[in-house]
Amino acid sequence: MPVHAEKRVLPFSPRQLFDLVADIEAYPRFLPWCAAARVRDREGDVLYADMVIGYRMIRDRFTSRVTMTPPVAGDRRQGGGEAGVWRIDVFYIDGPLKYLQNHWVFRPADGGGCEIDFFVDFQFQSRLFERLISPLFNEVVRRMVTAFEVRAQIVYAPHQAEAQERKAPDGQVRLTVPDESARAGAKGCGADDGAKRRNVFP
Repeated sequence: MPVHAEKRVLPFSPRQLFDLVADIEAYPRFLPWCAAARVRDREGDVLYADMVIGYRMIRDRFTSRVTMTPPVAGDRRQGGGEAGVWRIDVFYIDGPLKYLQNHWVFRPADGGGCEIDFFVDFQFQSRLFERLISPLFNEVVRRMVTAFEVRAQIVYAPHQAEAQERKAPDGQVRLTVPDESARAGAKGCGADDGAKRRNVFP
């Protein structure tokens, strides 16, 4: 599979966006193609989660280990986080994939807000699934990242002014979305439609 990596700058704190991504059981309410999600176990900053993903004829469940690394005071330390930086790493355990590498890194941005560093690389065991997903991989991932962005606006900034999207000189996207625009965009991204979803876990 192709690798997708991107950076965005959003007008929220690293902690706010870290908390948003860490709230795995809320994913079916806003994340495209996420039919169900649950946390089956927690061990400190590590949790084990199941997700059911449905896309066209593909519908399957996979299990992952999610490691959440908060920042530390001072310089980077062995076995710990980085000063001012929040991080989430996802490690594949079981399901329809050969492998999965995924991380979110949340850093304070110059001038305020948060720089998100997102990376994902995975491969299906099934060649059929691989052929179906490969041509659309980057677009699918971009829509999923955008769904988190819209969700952040709904949760943290419901009364902001009219949406303004601009590109910084370095090519990163800086976005501010108002409540109504966020909700309209979220509808297209599958946000806040939890009432239409059901828990498919036994």
